[in-house]
Amino acid sequence: MSEERQLLRETVAALVDKHASPAAVRAAMESERGYDESLWTLLCEQVGAAALVVPEELGGAGGELADAAVVLEELGKALVPTPLLGTTLAELALLAADEPDTEALEGMAEGTRVGTVVFDPDYVINGDIADVVVGADGDRLTRWTEFTATRLDAMDLTRRLAGLEVQQSTDIAADPGLADTAALLLAAEQIGAASRCLDLTVQYTKDRVQFGRPIGSFQALKHRMADLYVAVQSARAVVDEAIAAPSPTSAALARFSASEAFTKVAAEAVQMHGGIAITWEHDIQLYFKRAHGSAQLLGPPRDHLRRLESEVF
Repeated sequence: MSEERQLLRETVAALVDKHASPAAVRAAMESERGYDESLWTLLCEQVGAAALVVPEELGGAGGELADAAVVLEELGKALVPTPLLGTTLAELALLAADEPDTEALEGMAEGTRVGTVVFDPDYVINGDIADVVVGADGDRLTRWTEFTATRLDAMDLTRRLAGLEVQQSTDIAADPGLADTAALLLAAEQIGAASRCLDLTVQYTKDRVQFGRPIGSFQALKHRMADLYVAVQSARAVVDEAIAAPSPTSAALARFSASEAFTKVAAEAVQMHGGIAITWEHDIQLYFKRAHGSAQLLGPPRDHLRRLESEVF
């Protein structure tokens, strides 16, 4: 990782540590817009989080996809609700057009406008608060100029979803493979969440005492946590390589690996925490819900596995 990208990671991590405590995350997910607007402003103004993939001549930072992935990974660790994923994808969609909407791009890069891309109109990230909406069907991109949005009561309360129905749209460009890009960015976010979920579990097993000793000292639990560590780090390696060299195959492999690792860690975290893990007051239930919600978003793991199978057989 370059020095600049590492600095970006550390800056985002510091903002999250200061402004996105578990209590703050819960307040954000229950707010009217589903995210902390003050933190979003800090991320956009101090980090340029929403400007990373936009060229400098259009008001952006002129960064790469890997920069956005780093930010999403750090936000994923604390399950921070933000419109970054949808906005980044909407920016990439507009940049694919022959004549990009510079006003919309500048607004999203500044963080004053929220974007999203519709892959499945029944489940659209931040669909009810988006100012810029682009539909992607794998062939063409369409700018949705008139649509109705209905907020969904999803299992994962930290990710805002809505159902959208289009009334009027305009063709803007060929689809450059946005679904694959979305898969890569979501996989990076999943890796961040999985790693933090594991960290919380390891710490709990050090603090929880049973039979006069921390439960983390029991050999059986040590083996299980070691297996989880290997699962997360293996998936991280796959995702990092896929982001460095994007392709339809690497995107499918990254999504499958990240989904499987996060789901496994979240399930074991519930087991190791015991009954407290499924109470509303504890955060592990939020990670469990995010793991299962993210795994189904943009197509379940089995779809990505079948795609990989088609490359082999």
